[in-house]
Amino acid sequence: MKGAQHLGLIFGGSSVEHEVSVSSARGVASALRDTPLDCTPIAVTGDGRWLGPDLSKRILESDRRRAEPLVGEDDGWSVVLRPGGGPLLQVGPAGETMPLTVDLLFPLIHGWGGEDGRLQGALELAGLPYVGCGVAASAVAMDKILTRTVLDAHGIPGVRWIALDRYRAGEDAAVIEARVAERLGYPVFVKPANGGSSVGISRVTGAGELDLALQAALECDSRVIVEAAVADAREIECAVLGNEAPEAAVLGEVVPSGEFYDYSAKYIDGTSELLIPAELKPEIAQEITKLALEAYRALDLAGFARVDFLVERDGGRVYLNEVNSLPGFTPISMFPKLWEESGLPYGALIERLVELALDRRQSMRRRRVRWKEEPI
Repeated sequence: MKGAQHLGLIFGGSSVEHEVSVSSARGVASALRDTPLDCTPIAVTGDGRWLGPDLSKRILESDRRRAEPLVGEDDGWSVVLRPGGGPLLQVGPAGETMPLTVDLLFPLIHGWGGEDGRLQGALELAGLPYVGCGVAASAVAMDKILTRTVLDAHGIPGVRWIALDRYRAGEDAAVIEARVAERLGYPVFVKPANGGSSVGISRVTGAGELDLALQAALECDSRVIVEAAVADAREIECAVLGNEAPEAAVLGEVVPSGEFYDYSAKYIDGTSELLIPAELKPEIAQEITKLALEAYRALDLAGFARVDFLVERDGGRVYLNEVNSLPGFTPISMFPKLWEESGLPYGALIERLVELALDRRQSMRRRRVRWKEEPI
């Protein structure tokens, strides 16, 4: 592929979605075998160490769920970002160094530290191009409260919501219960402000369940969002691809095996049903696609994202539910399935993501050169 031959695949990390990241990386690494791209895996342990490519490759090729070396397996090699930019460095157990040839990085660390702008910021400072959204877009899209604030400002319809931080959640339980009942009514969903894969999310049907749900969400983040539930809603997902001119794939519907599409339903039991394409009236499908693209632009997303909606079964009213700037790439993930149905197979999808990353890099370089030549 022009401009890139060696793709670095970063996976694992310190978030509660560590195991999802490993599964996503395996899916991408497998698909890369059918492309002209070489894959250099970089596993990130729970304590933040970037393992060398040899050990990382063994982890990917094993059946383990964690990006952690086994006892006696660690070869002592780590990967570090070169200060001031330049290629990645491999550092050996005795302090020896050697460059690691990577043209472009594909961050597949879901959740904290990988999806929220932290990793993207480090890569920007090191001058390394990467797949997906930039720093600000990643940070805002990861934070459900900030996302809601931006989308509300753009008039994109969503459910009613309130935000609570750890301090306010510690107020008198009766005060919080009254606030939720007055503004939202029951049932509601309680979610960590920063998080994904439905980790820490609870469905609350009455005031007596609220305190435990808040505690569960606050174990994952210091801020929570409480959202009004949509009765008998259909869950529709839209996969978006592109930079300045994004496009949407066919829509898919998730039919959860439980009360909602939780972590187990997404990644463990595999019993939820994915309907691709979703059976929707043409006008509703058009509205969802239009809103997904509007949200993508409003949040300044790039590369790819999955935008999730709730649709009233009776009446067809559409609510934007969530934006995922780093959607899952596991074998049962919706994002690659939707694009495959739209005529873009898994391997070709990854190649397209690489092209978009390189295009974005070139665009940023042109702007920086113009700024240097024409200072304000």
